[in-house]
Amino acid sequence: MTDLDVAVVGAGIAGLTAAHELTRAGLDVRVFEVEPRVGGRMSSFRHEGYTIDQGAEQISLRGYRATWELLRRQRMTADEIPLIGKSIGVWRRGRAHPGIAERTGVLTGAGLSPRARLDLARFMAWASGRKGEFDPDRPESTPLGSRTIAEFARSYHPDLHDYLFQPLAGCFFGWDTERSTAASMVSLLLAVGDTGCWRTYSEGMDSLALSLAEDLDVVTGAAVQEVVSAGETARLVVDGRAVTARSVLLCVPAPVAARLHGNPPGRELAFLRASTFTPVLKVSCLLDRPLVPESAKPLYILLTPEAEDDMLSGIVVDHAKHPGRAPEGRGLLSLLANARSVPTLLDAPREDVIRWLTGAARQYLPGLAEANVGNFVHSFRHGLPEATPEALQHRSAFMNRDPGPVDYAGDWVMVRPASEGAVRSGALAASRTLARLRSRRVAA
Repeated sequence: MTDLDVAVVGAGIAGLTAAHELTRAGLDVRVFEVEPRVGGRMSSFRHEGYTIDQGAEQISLRGYRATWELLRRQRMTADEIPLIGKSIGVWRRGRAHPGIAERTGVLTGAGLSPRARLDLARFMAWASGRKGEFDPDRPESTPLGSRTIAEFARSYHPDLHDYLFQPLAGCFFGWDTERSTAASMVSLLLAVGDTGCWRTYSEGMDSLALSLAEDLDVVTGAAVQEVVSAGETARLVVDGRAVTARSVLLCVPAPVAARLHGNPPGRELAFLRASTFTPVLKVSCLLDRPLVPESAKPLYILLTPEAEDDMLSGIVVDHAKHPGRAPEGRGLLSLLANARSVPTLLDAPREDVIRWLTGAARQYLPGLAEANVGNFVHSFRHGLPEATPEALQHRSAFMNRDPGPVDYAGDWVMVRPASEGAVRSGALAASRTLARLRSRRVAA
């Protein structure tokens, strides 16, 4: 006999989605989470009326089908997931240029030179004409193959890399364009559409995670030390205690899954090892008034390209994203560290990290030093899947493997650095688990 039908390791949105689907199917499911809260990289932190999104920032009306199915099932209304309705700007030559990631960017420039705008129009026409070949669930099968963003960008004016592809990849994914694939980024951009479709959760980005967790058996503060396949079942060691289950789902970043799984089959190892992650770090600034970067259009994100700034990758104006993120009359900012600077910052004293990032942000936000009344540092060593060429090369074999007693979920499974990738992978892992358990019951 086993203790559980299914043990889920990780209460991020992938693990909660998998547990939700399996519980609906009538299985005995328990979720083990090492942190004291649920949500993972979609968690939010609340302090004196401020709601700070520690990881993910938004979802989209487009390209998030699995997420919206979950939201409808949880009876979350449109009022709880409002449109952001603000622009994204890119900093160049001393000022913010709004319109990046919008269709009008070809006309307004969005920081691009006139020659680069022609290449942007050429890129958009090419991508739109072949949109059907960019399936975000199968980035390894796109026309771009395993080319990196930097390699792909060499076909266009240098501005497209320096003031479009690099700042988008750096701010939203924490990517180095020399290491991450264009296929994953272009597939995701085509799927989610421009910023007019983007929404956020009014009560914080962990709203869906909290809603799902209410109906599940979730144990927080539970450290899983090891997971081992044992014939047709699996065994976990949780806080030094053995737990057996018919199936275990590792819903954690790939490097953590590889460390926990004591005896993974060889056909899984190549993709696990290739699924590397970039670390992410940001500093939240609690303001006594709502500062915003000066711009021709209201901004909720200002991208700071590596060509302009080697410390920051972007600034999220949280009180512009949604007014409920800060108390009335106050403001909230998130300063995102440049991907190349994060490894150094992760182990630095927090007061130094705050001083370096707020110092870098002052050129974009005059008055920040006077308005800033409090700071917090938020970091994830395994922030976002890196989507390397190696990961794409090994993904097909990984996805075509037979279900076993230990399976996986997470945005890295889909090579899609977005919460929709995590939701879809959670649903896929639940489907694979149900198929396996039902086939064993029929055979018995």
